[in-house]
Amino acid sequence: MMSNAAAAEDFAPVGPRFMTRVFCAFAALAVLSLAISVGGKWLGRYIATVGHTEDMTRHAIRIGDTTLAIPANMIRFGEQRRDGEAVRVDLYVKWPEMTGYTHADRDAFNNRRDTREIVFMTIEERQMSHDMSGRLEPIYRQLIELPGAPGPAAGLRVYAFSPDSGYVGETLIVGGRQGSEPFVARCLTGDAAATSLAGCERDVHIGKELSLTYRFPERMLQSWQALDAAVLARTAELLRPDA
Repeated sequence: MMSNAAAAEDFAPVGPRFMTRVFCAFAALAVLSLAISVGGKWLGRYIATVGHTEDMTRHAIRIGDTTLAIPANMIRFGEQRRDGEAVRVDLYVKWPEMTGYTHADRDAFNNRRDTREIVFMTIEERQMSHDMSGRLEPIYRQLIELPGAPGPAAGLRVYAFSPDSGYVGETLIVGGRQGSEPFVARCLTGDAAATSLAGCERDVHIGKELSLTYRFPERMLQSWQALDAAVLARTAELLRPDA
């Protein structure tokens, strides 16, 4: 049987020092909980903006013999946001505004709601004598299967590539334009198209010996003429007057 002394010790009243420790422990937990809450919100915002910037400072980037003045928030990768010479520069803009990253548009740039509103662009020195429109007759016509099919918007026609063309899993999109070169783009098909943020691609010549390749979601083909005009106009604004 437990002795009276042991029983008295087990039921001894709690001292003030013990209560102080309990209070301090609960206070520490409360502070930790608040820190996690605040830190979590900050971290969530940081993760949402990692890699992006709202800075609109223009960087003078020289590619070949052409200088471009590009706002930092249009430049996709942090290491390219600097003045000086470069082999290429990668850009992104929100359609249809054709503007760079802002916190207000963070969901679009992070594709949180699968809206696919971003156009990706790459500017580099020309590697080919003809852009995609110029390659239609001498190259693509030899690789596609005729007669093609009506496209997703008025004026467009879709062509499948022949199995031995080297463009397996892609289609050729052609849009006729009176008095101007045709609109020509290649788009992914099947599962690749369904999962790609920008499943279509078109390249055009700009500036002094520069090539612009822009990639866009297939749904933007609904506005193919406006899209092409907006991309060319926006990139023209980036060229220095002597370009």
